Amino acid sequence: MKKAIFKLIVILFPFIGIGQDSLNELLEQYNTESIPYITVKELEPIKNDIILFDARELVEYQTSHLKGALHVGYDHFDVNKIVEQNIPKESKIVVYCSLGIRSEDISEKLKEIGYTNVYNLYGGIFEWKNEDNEVVDTNDKETNKVHAFSKEWGKWLLKGKKVYKK
Repeated sequence: MKKAIFKLIVILFPFIGIGQDSLNELLEQYNTESIPYITVKELEPIKNDIILFDARELVEYQTSHLKGALHVGYDHFDVNKIVEQNIPKESKIVVYCSLGIRSEDISEKLKEIGYTNVYNLYGGIFEWKNEDNEVVDTNDKETNKVHAFSKEWGKWLLKGKKVYKK
């Protein structure tokens, strides 16, 4: 059901989302804040001490991702693959996507199976890059490219080279 609603939102976004003046307004429109946010500034110093999950699709992840992030996806997210990794339930996990909308959904699924220390990266990879932080490609090499998901969502990516490949 959430996937259908998300897809409808993506289709209607050009008509309802364009009027958003701030990232905060956008996230308030789509998120319930059932998962606490962590900001880029809060994440930077602890990045090596947490588990990072990338909740974007594979093509987005392959374009670039936060160094050390594990791809978990969104449309094909499989909670069993997380369980199979035997990650302790109290581990500090930060989930991100492009802006922080899909990552809230995935974070909720993690909470449902007992993870207790899950955070949603406020502004996602876009905010990470906008704050001049490094992203890497599939070879773990720094890149300036970021998959912008769509022209409408891409307006929130202010730095880096926007990529729109499917």
